[in-house]
Amino acid sequence: MGRQGNQSSSEGARSPLSSFLSRAFIIITMAHVYVGWSLIPDIPAAFSVKGICIVILLVSILLIPSRLLIRRYTEDPILTDRVAWASSLTMGWFSSLFVLTLIRDTVLLVAGSHIWAADSALVAILVSFVVTLIGFINARRLARVVHVSIPLVNLPHALDGFTIVQITDVHVGPTIKEGYVRRIVERVNQLDADMIAITGDVVDGRVEHLHLDTAPLADLKSRHGSFIVTGNHEYYSGADEWITEFQKLGLRTLLNDHVVIEHQDVELVIAGVNDFGASNIHESHDSDPVAALQGSPARMLKVLLAHQPRSAHAAEAAGFDLQLSGHTHGGQFWPWNHFVRIQQPFTAGLNQLGNLWIYTSRGTGYWGPPKRFGAPSEITLIKLAAIPAGTTLYRDDHRV
Repeated sequence: MGRQGNQSSSEGARSPLSSFLSRAFIIITMAHVYVGWSLIPDIPAAFSVKGICIVILLVSILLIPSRLLIRRYTEDPILTDRVAWASSLTMGWFSSLFVLTLIRDTVLLVAGSHIWAADSALVAILVSFVVTLIGFINARRLARVVHVSIPLVNLPHALDGFTIVQITDVHVGPTIKEGYVRRIVERVNQLDADMIAITGDVVDGRVEHLHLDTAPLADLKSRHGSFIVTGNHEYYSGADEWITEFQKLGLRTLLNDHVVIEHQDVELVIAGVNDFGASNIHESHDSDPVAALQGSPARMLKVLLAHQPRSAHAAEAAGFDLQLSGHTHGGQFWPWNHFVRIQQPFTAGLNQLGNLWIYTSRGTGYWGPPKRFGAPSEITLIKLAAIPAGTTLYRDDHRV
């Protein structure tokens, strides 16, 4: 009786994922059918070539969801990583092919002519491969250092020029390993920062699978140490275990709390909140900027690490001066960078909300497809700059 009850419970726990995978497979199949129906008849090639194109699309249908399915059948890390590589690359390529097909069909429909149908079909296919290749190179190379100066009214003289290196959204997992992480750490250490801020989504997988790949984070060096907050992917990957692992690596984990650091005889507050949606997975992990400041000294510079930009409204109300966030990847690759605003108030770069500055990094790694196009990865070197009270600030020809 007990065994039957456990089996029913297990089946009930699996059913939401199975339902999701079923719906996803139907959507993926329909998208491939649309692309094949639109492009293959117009390709100026022999029937055998068109047959190869059909086979490629059929393989793509199977590969894209394979990353989610493989762990149901094996825990072999080598096999699961190889499947994840094939799945991710295929997903990145087909995403571009699907969008380009939509654009092509829209242009042909508006133009009311199919004179260019054959040429445009070839162009869509060729461009999808070129964009995927360029995106792959951009994703796999070391993130560039982006220099950002943040103006703060009445900043103490001792903090004028204070530097923070921000890394975020590394997504250590099937395609990002120890070597990739070590290159990031070496570049960060060259910047000789006053402190390091890690704003979540460090990992995509369990501690037992990835602890060797995250180990280089223990070598991060700065004057006041490294501080980290959780992102949504930590909660998908076992947040409690990762919080313990981060602490073993010497990273100060800020869970709705703060520390006060002293720099040249001046103190400042560094606070952090749990991921914006953490309580949906971990009930005791509400994201609470007010709690993060509880007991902090008044009239000090207050910096908040918050994975998602949409923490900004609560952070501004709580009295923070600066929020550092990630999560968006800047959209990661075109055209998804234009859709981030549907979920997040800020996509990338420096913005202002009331008295709060928000810097949103495009991320230091990538998620899913190893592809960045139009949204380069970054290691961010932030420098605090003092400005007189009453100064009106403008950026990109509009007030921020």
